[in-house]
Amino acid sequence: MMAALCALLVIPLLLGIVTYLSPAPRISQALTVAGAIATLALAGSLLELRGGRISTAGGILYADSLSVVLLLSVALVYAASAIFSIGYLKSEQNSPGFSRYARNFYALLNLFAFTMLLVPATDNLGLVWVAVELTTIVSALMVGLEGTGSALEAAWKYILIASAGLALALLGVVLLYASGTGALGPGYEPNWSVLLSASGRLEDSTVRLAFLFAVIGFGTKAGLVPMHTWLPDAHSEGPTPVSALLSGALLADAMYAIFRFYGITVGAVGAGFPSTVLFVFGITSLILAGFFVLIQRDFKRLLAYSSIEHMGVLAVGTAFGTPLALYGVALHVLTHAATKSMAFFGAGSILKKLGTKETAKVRGLIHIVPATAVLFLMAGIAISGLPPFGIFRSEFLILAGGFSRGGALFIPAALLLALVNLAFLGLFRYANQMVLGEPPKGAKPGEASRWMVAAMVFALVFVLGLGVWVPDILSATLRGAANVISGGR
Repeated sequence: MMAALCALLVIPLLLGIVTYLSPAPRISQALTVAGAIATLALAGSLLELRGGRISTAGGILYADSLSVVLLLSVALVYAASAIFSIGYLKSEQNSPGFSRYARNFYALLNLFAFTMLLVPATDNLGLVWVAVELTTIVSALMVGLEGTGSALEAAWKYILIASAGLALALLGVVLLYASGTGALGPGYEPNWSVLLSASGRLEDSTVRLAFLFAVIGFGTKAGLVPMHTWLPDAHSEGPTPVSALLSGALLADAMYAIFRFYGITVGAVGAGFPSTVLFVFGITSLILAGFFVLIQRDFKRLLAYSSIEHMGVLAVGTAFGTPLALYGVALHVLTHAATKSMAFFGAGSILKKLGTKETAKVRGLIHIVPATAVLFLMAGIAISGLPPFGIFRSEFLILAGGFSRGGALFIPAALLLALVNLAFLGLFRYANQMVLGEPPKGAKPGEASRWMVAAMVFALVFVLGLGVWVPDILSATLRGAANVISGGR
């Protein structure tokens, strides 16, 4: 198991170096796809932990059930994005400077995957913060990779806002460490497992302050409102594989840090304070995202606001705190990763084919790119939370967990149900309008790339599969992740 965890990190790191040095884009493509699929297989092998945990080097490398859920989600999006990238770059291969662009693209893609995999693969909360900061640096370079004015502006805005947020997150990390010095001494290892085992002896008021700073700081990277303002621009202007990685993997990585803080805070001060904080940020995110989804005119920005909505779902589901809701939260991390990737791949295929991101100019896709149209519509239905897709299952479990407690949780659960349906109306409306109707004049039928379609089909296997069936080995991991989020050991 430890060898698999090490290899899972080493592969994308080495690929980042090799693809930067490689002079041939086709070699970089082949290596990246092979390495990404191997990474997904290694992440899948960690399901054998079945609720256990592994650790070495004082927690520098570490994995438990919650880690495995995040590793799986990152590896899934990494593999799908690697496949999609073959078709995405193919249309640019005759343009000047393509070799240099492809070299930078694949090097950054692999390094981005490495930084995102590192976040859940360590027990050290300081190293987690460093890894999240590294994701900012690498992903900002990818957002600005196109070199357009709007892309560079989005990258610069992302760096400024995310760095400011992570400065607050660092303060949260320092305060959480300080809360344990009385019980553990001034020189203890700042590991999640150490702090969790001592959570009942941590200094209450310091833990509360640490949690608040962590939610604001890491919530900036997760796109929680009102710290979300970088997200629509970065998702809209970055290359499509980057948009998929940002939405499907990076946002969940930031939520992972909040999950860890939540469990320790519950153990230290009880569930009341952290749940209230997450309710406020979660419901606010759902309200803003739901209304902005209704008025979007750019389909990539539409999907970006949908990502904000789903981070709100994770925040509210965590605040519910029931075993069923937290099981749904863990499952939602996976279902959102697969579904949002599929949706962004469809958006990227449409953009490559028609050259526009304006929803009003995209009609009749079923007559132009039939395979992409069907898959994009399925992704729109899935991300809206309709059966039989995975997000329906995970959101249903979260809502059932909220309503099962009744009493004080009834109103937040009812709000979640209403706001999720608000976002559904916008997403389903625009997806239908784009797929159906008469195509624009002069549009030539034919898929933008078979590789792009293949990546969507690859994602669909998980989007549909997790809605129909959750294997026992994955279910055991999800139960273990729910226990970790709640502060269990």
